[in-house]
Amino acid sequence: MICEISKDVFWVGAVDWSVRHFHGHTFNTGSGTTYNAYLILGEKITLIDTVFGPFAAELLEQISGIVPPEKIDYIIANHVETDHSGALPEIMRAAPRAKLFGTAKCREGLYRHYYASWPFQTVKTGDKLSLGGNKAVTFIEAPMLHWPDSMFTYLDDGQVLFSNDAFGQHLAHSKRFADEIESGILMREAAKYYANILWPLSRLVIGKIAELRKSGLPVSLIAPSHGMIWRKDPGVIVENYARWAQNRPAAKAVLVYETMWGGTEKMAGAIYSGLLDAGVETAMFDINRADHSEIIGQMLEAGGYLFGSPTHDNGMLPNLAGFIHLLKGLRPQNRLAAVFGSFGWAGGAVKEIEKILSESGLALTCEGISAQYSPDPRDLEACRNFGREFGRKLIGAYK
Repeated sequence: MICEISKDVFWVGAVDWSVRHFHGHTFNTGSGTTYNAYLILGEKITLIDTVFGPFAAELLEQISGIVPPEKIDYIIANHVETDHSGALPEIMRAAPRAKLFGTAKCREGLYRHYYASWPFQTVKTGDKLSLGGNKAVTFIEAPMLHWPDSMFTYLDDGQVLFSNDAFGQHLAHSKRFADEIESGILMREAAKYYANILWPLSRLVIGKIAELRKSGLPVSLIAPSHGMIWRKDPGVIVENYARWAQNRPAAKAVLVYETMWGGTEKMAGAIYSGLLDAGVETAMFDINRADHSEIIGQMLEAGGYLFGSPTHDNGMLPNLAGFIHLLKGLRPQNRLAAVFGSFGWAGGAVKEIEKILSESGLALTCEGISAQYSPDPRDLEACRNFGREFGRKLIGAYK
C-alpha cells in the first residue's frame, strides 16, 4: 500500500503483522511492527532505508508501483541493523547504479553483515546532498541512538526528519499516520518502545534533542523506521522523549513477583493492598504470566519498584532473576525500590535481590520483608504495612 507522506515522498515499507519478538526475545511485539522505508522523487531518485530481508519482494513491489527500481540513484542507510538493511542486497541488485550514503560506522557494519563492495560515500553531521531541483538532504549523526552507526536524515523540501529508530513504535496497522490512531494506544506503544530500547541511552537522547533544537531546522513531519509517522504536531513525541529521558517519574508503583507455592503471591497481594491504602497507583505482575516488555513500559513513568521471590537454592527464582538482569541493563535512575519474599528453612532471595538493585543504582527505601512458608494473618498485615510505608515514601519523593 503506497502512501505519499509529503510532496514527492512516499512510504514504501512493509507491515509485519505476525512478528511477536524483537531483539531476540528481549522485546515482545504483541502488536506487530512495520519496517518503514521512504522513496523521494527528485532529479535523483532516493531511497531512505530498506526493510527486513524477508520483506524485500514487498519493498521492490512498492517501489515498482512508483518508479522502476533500476532508476534509483541514491540509497541512504540510516542504520545497519538488519530490520532496516536486510533487503539491501536485493535492492542493490535491482538498482545497479545506486550509490549508498551513511556514516563511517555504517559502512563498516554493512560490510560485516553482507561482505559486498557497494559504492559508498561516507557522510557526517552537517553534510548535505543535493537531489536536484529544490530538494536536498542534510545528514545528522546520532551515534548510539541506538547503534554506533545510527543517523538521521533531514529533507528540506517538506521539512521531513527521517529519524530511523527514534520516535517510533512497534505497531502494525493499516494506517500510516499517528493522528489516525487512538492517542492513548499510540503513546503507550511509543513509551514501551522508548523504555525497552532507548531508556539506557537517555543522556544521549537529551543531547540529541538539544542539538536538533539548536540547529534551527524546522520539522513538520517525523518519519521513523517503525510504526506511525508524526505529521500533526510532531513536537508531541519529541517532548515526550525529552520528558522520559529526564528520568523524573511519578508517584506510581510497579510490583513484580515470582512465586513457587503461592506464599510470595499472597505477600504480593497484601503489599498491593497497602500501596492502594496509601493512595498509590500500582500495577502488579506475575513474572511468569506477564509480558516482560509491557512491564518495562509500565516502569518508565513509575517512581517505585517492588520485587518479590521465594528463596530457592539460597537465591531468587530464575525468571525474576532474568527480568532484573534485563532491567539493570536499562539503567533506570531516580527510583525507589523494595524487596519481599517467602522462604522455607533458610532465606537468601531478599538479600540477593537487594544487592543487585543497589548495584543498579536503585534506592532501597524500606528494609526487605520475609515470611516463612505460607504467610499467616500477622505476616500479611505486616506486608500491608510494608506497602503503606513504601507508598508514603513514594508520594513524599514524587508528589
